[in-house]
Amino acid sequence: MSAKAVSTWSLHRTLGSFRSIDPVSADRGAAGATRTSSGLPLLDLPAELHRRGYDSVQLVHFHVPTRDPAYLDELRAALAEASVTLDAVLVDDGDLVHPEDADAHEAWISGWLDDATRLGARRARVIAGKAPPTPERIRAGGRRLARLAARHPEVRVVTENWLALTPDAASVHQVLDAADGSVGLLIDLANWKGDDRYQQLTSIAPLAETSHAKCHFETSGPDADDYRQTLGVLRDAGFSGPLALVYDGPDPDEWAGLEWEHAMTRSVFA
Repeated sequence: MSAKAVSTWSLHRTLGSFRSIDPVSADRGAAGATRTSSGLPLLDLPAELHRRGYDSVQLVHFHVPTRDPAYLDELRAALAEASVTLDAVLVDDGDLVHPEDADAHEAWISGWLDDATRLGARRARVIAGKAPPTPERIRAGGRRLARLAARHPEVRVVTENWLALTPDAASVHQVLDAADGSVGLLIDLANWKGDDRYQQLTSIAPLAETSHAKCHFETSGPDADDYRQTLGVLRDAGFSGPLALVYDGPDPDEWAGLEWEHAMTRSVFA
């Protein structure tokens, strides 16, 4: 297991504010996002992660300021120099079951998988779909995920229990089955709501190879009991992948929130 991993989703305020460009209208060579405020340059992030004890990172696609190959090569070199592993590129947009533009979305995602490969990422997380599950949509999402995986064998394609197509454990299992075993799972501990969410997470935890270890933070502080229980689901399933910390609480001190989460993961997995 990674000693200390983080998703750049946790570092919006550190890196600056971003908004994603629509995947259909975006030019293939464009940045992939619009930066709305200044912050720590992404090229400087690997050294800062190393300084803070992190050895693994998941990179959200819209934090990449340019997709120019020379820049991607420079970022890969910065990660290597800091001894920080790029566990995954998180493609945080695209809809493989879009009713009119699924082909365009798939092509846009495929371009990001090219970039993930160039960056040396172990994995790339792709959204299965943004519409509620039906048998037809499950099959379509699974087939397109499998096609992306076959087209990009250098990077492991994983999907996530996130957004409308995968609202529960059954739909996650069905999407992965529709992909014929060619796609893995990134488990997010905080995406699902409801009284049965621990049972739902327990169902998919044995399939997970990487994670978003996210705690709910309110103005009153973290929901420590819930976080401990969801982490316990992963521990009991024998999870040994990266616990990529995710913090998006109200306190602007992102690093402090991440340190609290890291302490909790150490106590549960000790």
